[in-house]
Amino acid sequence: MSTIATATGSASCRFAHYFVVCGLDPETGLEPDDGAGESFEQSPIHRSFKSRVLVHYPESTDRNIFNKDAVNTLCMPRGLSFRTQADRLESHFHSFTIGFEDGSRSYGFVHTFYEEVTGAQIITAMQTLHRMHHVEHHSASSSSAPSSASSPSTSSMDSLGSSLDESDGESLAAGNAAATCLGCAGSFDPSHDTLYVSKALCLLTPLPFLGASRHFLSQLHQAVASQTAPPLPLESYIHNILYEVPLPPPGRSLRFHGVQGPILCQRPGPGELPLGEYPLREAFSLLGVDNMVQLLTCSLLETQILLYSQDYQRLMTVAEGITTLLFPFQWQHIYLPIISTPLHHLLDAPVPFLMGIQRRDGAQRASLQLPHEANLCFVDIDNHCVDPPEGLPAFPDQAELVRELSDILQHFGVPLQGSALTKPTPASPQLSSLVLEDLMEDRRNGNLRGEELEALERLQALAWRCGGDKLSGQEKTLGRVLEEEEKALSDAKMNIQLREVFAGRFATMFGRYEEFVIHSAHDLDSWMSNREGTFNFDKGAFLSAQPVTHLHFLSRFLETSMFSSFADGKVISRWADREPLQQLFDSRLERERLYDTDQAESPGSRYRKCSTLFESAQAIERRLLKADHTAIHPHLLDMRIGQGRHQPGYFPKLQADVLIHSQSTKRSSRVTPSRRSDSWRTSAEPDPEQRQQKHPLVRKHLNHLKFLDLSPQVIAQTHREFVQGLLNECRLKTKRMLMERMGKENVEVGQGEVNITGLQENTLIHGLCDLLERTWGHGLQMKQGKSALWSHLLHYQAALEKTEVPAESPGTEQRTYDDGAVLQKGSLVQDMRFIQTMSEGMSEVAQARAWISLTLEKKMLSQHLKEMLTNQELLRQLYKPHAFLLCEEEREQFLFHLLSLNTVDYLCFTRAFASINIPYRVSIIPMKKLSIAMATVNPWVCVSGEMGDSGVRQIPKNTQEIFFQCKNLGRLSTLQLGQENSGLLAKCLIDCVMVYNEITGHTYKFPCGRWLGKGVGDGSLERVLIGQLVSPGGEEDFGRWTGTPPELASPSQGVRAVLGSLGNRTRVVSVEVHEDMREAANNLVKHFHKPEQERGNLTMLLCGEGGLVPSLEKFLLHGFKSSRLFQRNVFVWDFVEKAVVSMETADQPGHPPGSMLIKEPPCDLLCHYVNSISASPRNIGKEGKFQLLVCLGVRDRLLSQWLPLLAECPLTSRTYEDGALMRDRSAVHSLSRILHTLNEFTVTLETSLVKGVAL
Repeated sequence: MSTIATATGSASCRFAHYFVVCGLDPETGLEPDDGAGESFEQSPIHRSFKSRVLVHYPESTDRNIFNKDAVNTLCMPRGLSFRTQADRLESHFHSFTIGFEDGSRSYGFVHTFYEEVTGAQIITAMQTLHRMHHVEHHSASSSSAPSSASSPSTSSMDSLGSSLDESDGESLAAGNAAATCLGCAGSFDPSHDTLYVSKALCLLTPLPFLGASRHFLSQLHQAVASQTAPPLPLESYIHNILYEVPLPPPGRSLRFHGVQGPILCQRPGPGELPLGEYPLREAFSLLGVDNMVQLLTCSLLETQILLYSQDYQRLMTVAEGITTLLFPFQWQHIYLPIISTPLHHLLDAPVPFLMGIQRRDGAQRASLQLPHEANLCFVDIDNHCVDPPEGLPAFPDQAELVRELSDILQHFGVPLQGSALTKPTPASPQLSSLVLEDLMEDRRNGNLRGEELEALERLQALAWRCGGDKLSGQEKTLGRVLEEEEKALSDAKMNIQLREVFAGRFATMFGRYEEFVIHSAHDLDSWMSNREGTFNFDKGAFLSAQPVTHLHFLSRFLETSMFSSFADGKVISRWADREPLQQLFDSRLERERLYDTDQAESPGSRYRKCSTLFESAQAIERRLLKADHTAIHPHLLDMRIGQGRHQPGYFPKLQADVLIHSQSTKRSSRVTPSRRSDSWRTSAEPDPEQRQQKHPLVRKHLNHLKFLDLSPQVIAQTHREFVQGLLNECRLKTKRMLMERMGKENVEVGQGEVNITGLQENTLIHGLCDLLERTWGHGLQMKQGKSALWSHLLHYQAALEKTEVPAESPGTEQRTYDDGAVLQKGSLVQDMRFIQTMSEGMSEVAQARAWISLTLEKKMLSQHLKEMLTNQELLRQLYKPHAFLLCEEEREQFLFHLLSLNTVDYLCFTRAFASINIPYRVSIIPMKKLSIAMATVNPWVCVSGEMGDSGVRQIPKNTQEIFFQCKNLGRLSTLQLGQENSGLLAKCLIDCVMVYNEITGHTYKFPCGRWLGKGVGDGSLERVLIGQLVSPGGEEDFGRWTGTPPELASPSQGVRAVLGSLGNRTRVVSVEVHEDMREAANNLVKHFHKPEQERGNLTMLLCGEGGLVPSLEKFLLHGFKSSRLFQRNVFVWDFVEKAVVSMETADQPGHPPGSMLIKEPPCDLLCHYVNSISASPRNIGKEGKFQLLVCLGVRDRLLSQWLPLLAECPLTSRTYEDGALMRDRSAVHSLSRILHTLNEFTVTLETSLVKGVAL
């Protein structure tokens, strides 16, 4: 049988890095913990005092320097606790974790117990403090000054954590001080009271060996508490676990020995999920399945997560449970599952975090003044409640996922809804007899039969009768020990099965993620130098391949640091080793593809349950039932005589010289395989620390040690880094928004492919809202409601209203609408008031987001924020000195980055609030020289947009402008302009119509350039105009056009340019006309090939400038004959009508026999459509009728058949010149094929286009 050497040379391969003892330092005495947030009205025995690290072994290890202050803070988060014999003296267990810059973690496991205080100096000091408290209390009670009992101000963030502990309620009960001593519940008299103080034993390990570490520390404490001395000095056991117990090899289990029995630990193999021993049974039992899935969603979307519980271990269990379920992703931000009261300043952190604070007895969330709540997920573990932020999307296939998880939990007997758990009892020691210990090992190895097990039971009973009662009153029978082992095995199997379910869901969602990774750099250096300016993942293409129900979650998840780091890792893997978790995920994907028979199915087409539950549970069961390796037993050390003497109830002073370094180098230290002869490193994965060295970390992880440093200089530096982080995040977010939005605008003007969906744009704007909330929450000490930004706006509004003059200021403009409503235009406060009037039922967070969307759409976000920040007095009142908003230079840069967003147009407010009423202003702009004609007409308008139309709005006589309110129309697309044809000269030449959204400031221009009236132009009394968004905030020049506005040719103007050139006997190049037609059709094809949420305005592509209608009109006008010197306007509709008449009369006598060939169904339909349009009661003119014919032909898939009919009509040869495109068969055939490509799409026309025609 082969033997394997222990890792005594390097700490990286040891089971434990450090053993630590924290407690009361007799040399420093009692030091009040000023940062604990406790009231001095409490009895001294119930106050917190500073603890110290008494000893730690070894002094230091490789690449893991011991941080005394951080370990002390996490071992005893509330400092020292004193008790008397009248209090409960139960020991308790908790754990913690510390993250380092290289991505590695160290796990701490702490067993805290109470030890009798024997130092006279400490006892005297406690007695003195109690007497002082007694005198102060009675003197305060005698002077009934109400001011001395002032409650903590609700406006102060520093009151967080100042609620009382479990016994403070009695000591601070209200009552008559003369009748009752307030502090008697916590009194202390050394003459008849015994004083106890807490002491903590801690084991620091590189991996989360929760069960093994808990058992070892519990056995160590039981040996101290026992009346019988342990077989060996405690130094032997501590030395053994520090220097002689190695890490289990990957895929193997290891048995080592504690004080009173063997302890088993295991480590997953290379193809299995990473080690995760924190019991998910407890997390799911406390919160319930739905809450856990919701909490996981919050962590994936990197919201701020705050855990809240009385029990420190519950905080750690939920936090670690959630992070283990994130595989293959990793939490990238602040991760402190346990923070003590002095660290509560970290709740100001304007970044995503996962932190936990202890609930003081009787305290509720309402008593916590949290600076950030807009994007906070508050988890009240003890009350089984998860309060997620507003607008949290559902996890993909959440209902099916919950059912699958529920099946597993029910199989293991876990309640599906959150429920109270009995506090776990400390792990009891196993058998202390060495003979029984060896027999127990044989039982675990399966070497005992039934009769031998019965003999073992009798031996145990005999041991109890012969002195086992001297060990401990909590010793358990063998049956109970086996029951605990079975529960541990059940927990381990349930853990791995729940984690496999989530890993399977991520494999389904991101199974093809490699296809969307963009490798744009040739080497690592060039990639790093251009990292901010490049995209590593094609998010648009990835989202377009996902089910619609998943998009809301996925679009936000792709913007997280968690996913960005994951995508970066894939890019870096071209030049370096892959990150271990990503390598594992990729290998599992490859294995799944190998056996996947449904690869043709689209992702998410159906929910597939995890198929590896049995295999994963079987692997861990095999390791836990039979140990693969056994570590060397604890042994006597080379100690001085008299050292290691046992004193019941007191943890001894350890002999440092035997623990400060290993003594095993001269011994034949071996770890023996129990049943396998494989080598130690056979198929072994690298150690955690070695893996981090192999992988070049391009992005440094957070070093959590700096957050645990309580020195003022470090705290100030931490907040300074937060300020720089916010500024950098603002720069990157605005840059990303500009790049994405400009890409979309390029597509809208035909310059490229779209690379952002409407959903992605909403995601980016949501991220901007979150950034502003975190920025305004940094250093906040007074707010109203959950939103820090909205709270500041309310304070600013209140301060402004105090100084406002009741009379209307000269620069304020008021407008009265046709329904009597009055609106004052312009300012920040007016925008706030509008949000407040429309916000019935909206929370503060929703109101803040609405205000941000509105000001972003108005291009006033930076300006409004700058105006609000000019009130320096209010800023100093609301914020602490370290707040971002009080850093003038960074604040100005922040506003400058936001100002850059004014270069692009957003419709985020218009599209998000569909049900609100919006005031609009419409102005008709006539040609200047004929503007007097407006006095002779009685026009009306009907404005249409994405969300509906305004209905007909009559414009009063002798005016060119109208104001009205109606339901939000969304982005405006068409405008119907008409007149009643009353009056002798009821005609006018309209240049354009301008529509102004009074709330968002958007101006829409509807070019016309044609006559409106009978007997002029095409005789139209009604026109359908196509709108274009000009600019927001152009109110200075609005309505004051002094001539033709800036050139923006309408379709008719372009057509007249063609006619003018024809009249001058010049020919438009046929290639250009054909190319315009091809481009217009191509734009329509691209429109329908995009996902629905990406598509733009179809009416613009059909009827707008460069659209299908004007392009086809150019084609039909090419080569049109002109028989008169002074030719009036030529209209295509005239030719179409004559052609239809010709077709309808083709079978009459006198026509050539060949003409009968065209009397087919397409010809009948063309005649029917033309006749129906001509008979329509709408006076839309000849151009409008041709536009309607083309739109109906595209909708009903007939246009490609009509064009050849018109070309073959005998009228065509008489109407067109020889070189006209209509007489070129190849050109007509090519155009017909182009139009035929549109037949595969379903075209839905706006009501304004087809109004009055029943076809």
